[in-house]
Amino acid sequence: MSGVRGAVEGLLLFGARVFQRLARFFEPEQARRVRPWLAVDGDRTLRVDYDLTPDSVVFDLGGYEGQWANEIVGRYGCRVFVFEPVPAFAEGIERRFAGNVLVRVLRVGLADRDAQANIVLDADGSSMHRDGGARRVSIELRRAADVVRELDVRRIDLMKINIEGAEYDLLEHLIGCGLIGSIRDIQIQFHDFVADAVARRDAIRRELAKTHETTYCYPFVWENWRRKDAT
Repeated sequence: MSGVRGAVEGLLLFGARVFQRLARFFEPEQARRVRPWLAVDGDRTLRVDYDLTPDSVVFDLGGYEGQWANEIVGRYGCRVFVFEPVPAFAEGIERRFAGNVLVRVLRVGLADRDAQANIVLDADGSSMHRDGGARRVSIELRRAADVVRELDVRRIDLMKINIEGAEYDLLEHLIGCGLIGSIRDIQIQFHDFVADAVARRDAIRRELAKTHETTYCYPFVWENWRRKDAT
């Protein structure tokens, strides 16, 4: 009986391994992309580990509930400009940081032009680039170069970009107008539901490589670019 039991256990173990391999084969692409990021606990490590000081200036594009801004302010005590165009989200961030002079909330989205746009609400996945969804609100977009000039910001030590598909137009604008050179670290989440996402990301990365270099890269999850003269 022990021989039979051993054979059965062996077959079960073999079957489990086959199932795991098949499950990974049929696993959604984004789940495969995210697994290495989760393995390094990137949200608690890479996304908040920077050489910032109280004199640093940080831009948070796509503030949502303000959690990332809260982590940065708590760790480094630096100034953070949070750009959140969805009124309800911006109100929540303002309440969260009420009385905190280090955090300024701007109810606009940074873009390549001034415009009014509609955004489909879906919590932290709210996007101008997704179809469907019954809940839509109007938001204000501002040309990034103009906003930076109006704020009289001469350097940006860290810019986090998580704007659900609008990152392509914005980054092309930052590169085209030369503003990219004033940003030391650029933390980007690219999204693949935008038309020609792979080709556009590749083109942007080629341009970024002229002034910056990657410090970490998990494609279509998170990546960071640091200005070459800052390393």
